[in-house]
Amino acid sequence: MANSLSLNAKSQAKKYHQIEWEELVPLDDLELLLNPPASIMDIQDGSSLDSVDALAERDDLDEQTKRYYQALKSDRVVGALNNKPVKLPGFIVPLEVNEENKVTEFFVVPYFGACLHMPPPPPNQIVYAKVKKGFVLESLYNPYWFEGTLVTATNEHDLGNSAYQINIDSFYLYEE
Repeated sequence: MANSLSLNAKSQAKKYHQIEWEELVPLDDLELLLNPPASIMDIQDGSSLDSVDALAERDDLDEQTKRYYQALKSDRVVGALNNKPVKLPGFIVPLEVNEENKVTEFFVVPYFGACLHMPPPPPNQIVYAKVKKGFVLESLYNPYWFEGTLVTATNEHDLGNSAYQINIDSFYLYEE
């Protein structure tokens, strides 16, 4: 069962609302992220100013750029998604493994390498999950579908912070 894990027999009867990662971001933050201010676009790639941390240290930012920075670090959630049964695609970033080397806690992230490369996605683009019995993760490169109840709850870890948690009923390899 390395590629598929069903944790709840009732999951077959549940209706899951398929969501996209953008739906986890409040609309005003999403609008900012999709339309960065001109001051951001003028920063040369790879320069000393080309990082979220460098942006935070600047004291000459206009209000739009300050809000953009806040959106990059946002833990604001979409309250309407709290306690909703959802189906979400994503990648697994292991956080804890048990003595059998099975993953028991992990982040679900929107793209491969998130949290492993800096900076991590904002907390409202990271979902925390826990699987008591654990599972064998064959490859970090594989995307999965996750089905379960989404909860607005924060979780802090060295690899990143999440603003959501999913109480998983099942997950399986991603297929369109």
